Amino acid sequence: MQHYDGQAVKCSMLENGIAELKFDLKDDSVNKFNAVTLKELREAVDWLKQEKSLKGVLLTSGKDVFIVGADVTEFLEHFKKSEQELTEWLLQVDKTFSDIEDLNVPSVAAINGFAFGGGFECALAASYRVMSAAAKVGVPEVKLGIFPGWGGTVRLSRLAGADNAIEWIAGGEQYSADAALKVGAVDAVVAPDKVREAALDLLTRAMNGNADWKARHIEKTSPLKLNQVEATMVFEGAKGFVGGKAGPNYPAPVAAIEVMQKGAGKSRDEALQIEAKTFARIAKTPTAHALVSVFLADQYVKKTSKKLSKAAAPVQTAAVLGAGIMGGGVAYQSSVKNIPILMKDIAPKALELGLKEAVKLLDKQVSRGKITSAQMGETIGKITPTLSYGDFKAVDLVVEAVVENEKVKKAVLADVEANSKDDAIITSNTSTISITKLAEGLKRPENFCGMHFFNPVHRMPLVEVIRGKKSSEKAVATTVAYAAAMGKTPIVVNDCAGFLVNRVLFPYFAGFVGLVRDGVDFQRIDKVMEKFGWPMGPAYLLDVVGIDTANHADAVMADAFPDRMKNAGKTAIQVMYENKRFGQKNGIGFYKYVPDRKGFPKKEADPQAYEILKAVIEGNRNADVTDQEIIDRMMLPMLFECSRCLEENIVASPAETDLALIYGLGFPPFRGGAFRYADSVGAKQLVAAAEKYQKLGRLYEPTAQFRALAEAGKTFY
Repeated sequence: MQHYDGQAVKCSMLENGIAELKFDLKDDSVNKFNAVTLKELREAVDWLKQEKSLKGVLLTSGKDVFIVGADVTEFLEHFKKSEQELTEWLLQVDKTFSDIEDLNVPSVAAINGFAFGGGFECALAASYRVMSAAAKVGVPEVKLGIFPGWGGTVRLSRLAGADNAIEWIAGGEQYSADAALKVGAVDAVVAPDKVREAALDLLTRAMNGNADWKARHIEKTSPLKLNQVEATMVFEGAKGFVGGKAGPNYPAPVAAIEVMQKGAGKSRDEALQIEAKTFARIAKTPTAHALVSVFLADQYVKKTSKKLSKAAAPVQTAAVLGAGIMGGGVAYQSSVKNIPILMKDIAPKALELGLKEAVKLLDKQVSRGKITSAQMGETIGKITPTLSYGDFKAVDLVVEAVVENEKVKKAVLADVEANSKDDAIITSNTSTISITKLAEGLKRPENFCGMHFFNPVHRMPLVEVIRGKKSSEKAVATTVAYAAAMGKTPIVVNDCAGFLVNRVLFPYFAGFVGLVRDGVDFQRIDKVMEKFGWPMGPAYLLDVVGIDTANHADAVMADAFPDRMKNAGKTAIQVMYENKRFGQKNGIGFYKYVPDRKGFPKKEADPQAYEILKAVIEGNRNADVTDQEIIDRMMLPMLFECSRCLEENIVASPAETDLALIYGLGFPPFRGGAFRYADSVGAKQLVAAAEKYQKLGRLYEPTAQFRALAEAGKTFY
C-alpha cells in the first residue's frame, strides 16, 4: 500500500523514499485536532512505522493554516474525565507525537500558516521546522486556564531554552516567524510560496547527512542542558514574577513553569509523564472550566454575528457625531480598520480634541514599533473632521455620540436624518436612554438602532447593538457587521433602560451604596471585590466611570425600574456629585488622583471623602459585616437582574450575557460570567442567601427563574 487516506489525515509516498503526512480536515476551513484527526494521525504513524522504503517524512497542510490547535468544543467533555483518565488520554497523544519524533528517519514540518497550541506541539515533534514569513506560531493554552499538554513544555524548552519557553508558555502570545527563528523554535523562514520547496530541500539535506538530525533527536529527548544553579535561578525567578502577574486565580502559568522545572533533569518520556499529570490536575480547576466556557461563548457570539450580518448593507463610509473622547475613539477604531469616517461637531475645538485622541493612540503604536509613521499618516487620513453635514449624503452608517441627554439626542438625530441619504443607517451611542424613545421624532425609525460603545473605545471589546421597537433587521444586521469590521464583539439586545450591561451594573452599585449606608468602609468593599476578581472595586470603578455620569444614569434607572432601583434617601453617589467630586476626570471622587511618572492618574486615599459620606451613613456595621456578606450584597442584585433580562428576552442566552459582562464590565473571566458563577455556587444556595437580605428590598428578591432552578436543582447552562 502506497498511501493512507483518511477524512483528516492523508499519507502518501513521494519520490526518494519521502512520505508526505498531510493534514486536511474534510468539510472544514481549518485543520484542528479533534477526535477524528487524532485517531487518524495514530493510524497514519503506524502506517509510516511499517513502511520499509521510508527515508524521510514531510508534514504539510492542505489548508491556509497549518493546524490551529485542539478542537476546544471537545474540551469540556474531556475535562469531565477523572484525573487518571485525562492523564492516560494525554499520554496516548504524546505517544503518537513521540512516535513521529522517534521514526528512524528525519522529518520536517512545513508551517504554511497559523500553528497554535496542539498544532505547534505537533510541529515541534518533527526534526526541523520551516515556516512561512507570513505565518504565526504560539502556545496560547494559558488563555484557556491550562498549558500545553502534548509535549509543549518538554520540546519547546529543549529547542528554545528554558527562559524562552517560559515566556512563550506563560504569556500565551502569538509569535511572528522572525521571533520564532530568533529563539530556535523554527529552523528556517521563507517566503509564503516557498515553504514546501524549502522544507523538501531541508529534508533531502538531512537524509543525505548534511544536517545532523540524529544529534537533534538526542537533544530533544535528553534532559535540559542546565546546571542546578542555573535551573534554580531561571525557574524560581520566573515563578515569582509570573505568579505575581497572574495572581492566585490563574494557576496555569506557574504550574507550567513547575512542570518544566521538574522535567528539566529528566528524559523526554519522564518529563512527558510529569506534564500530563499536572495538566490533568489544572484542567480540573474551576478556572480552566470557566475560561474554556468563555472561549466557547465568544465563538458562539461570533457565529451568531456572522449569521445576523447576512442581511447587512455594506458600510464603505461611516460618520460619528460628537468629537469628544468617545467620538474620537470611534473615529480612531473605524480608521484603524480601514473604514473611512467623517467626524462632525459644532465646535472647532471639539474636533481638535477628537483628532488629538486618535493621534495619541496611533502615536503609542508608532513608539511601540507596531506601525510606521507612514501607516499612522494613512490612518489619520481616513478621518475627515467637519463642521457641516456637507458630505453626509455619501455616508452609509452614522454613530451619534453627543451628550447623554434625551432632548439633545432627539434634536441631533432628526438633523442627521434630514441630511443623510434615505437608506443610511443611523445609530445612537447611548448608555441608558431607550432606543424606542429616541426613534420617536424620526421619519424612518426602521433605519435606526442603538450602538453602545464602552470607554475607552480602543480597548473595550464589547459593542451592544440595541434593537428598538421599530428597528429593522437590515439596521441591526448592518450595525452588527460594522461593529465586527471595527474589530469589536457585537451583542444584540432588546430595548430597555440601560439595555443589558448598565441595567445589571446599577443593581451592583445599589448593593455598594447600601453597604456604605450601613457604615461599611468603601475602601474595604473595594478590597473585597477586587479579591473576588473584579479589576477594580465599586468605589474605584465609579471614579473611573465618572460620578456625574453615574449619577445621571442612576436617575434614569430609578425612573425606569422604581420598584427596585429607586433610592429611599440620598446615596453615596449623590453626595459625591453634589460636592463636585466627579472622580478621575477632575482628580477627586471617593479617592483623589495624582498623576504618576507617566502622567496616569494614581489613586490615593482621601480623608475628605469620609467626611462627605457622613451625610449618608446611618449605621456602624463595618465590624460585624463579613467579607462574604459584602460579596452577597454586591453580587445578588446583579445576578437577579441578569436573570430578569433573560426572562424578559432583553438578551437571548446565558452565553451572550456572560460575555457581555466580561467584555463590557471586566467581570472576572476566571468565574466565567454571571450565570457561570451562579451555576458554580448553585441556584439553591443563592436563593437561600437572598433570604437574609429581604428587608433590603426587591433588589434581593430572586426571580421566578432562579427559584425554579433552585427547586429543580438545575443550572443556567
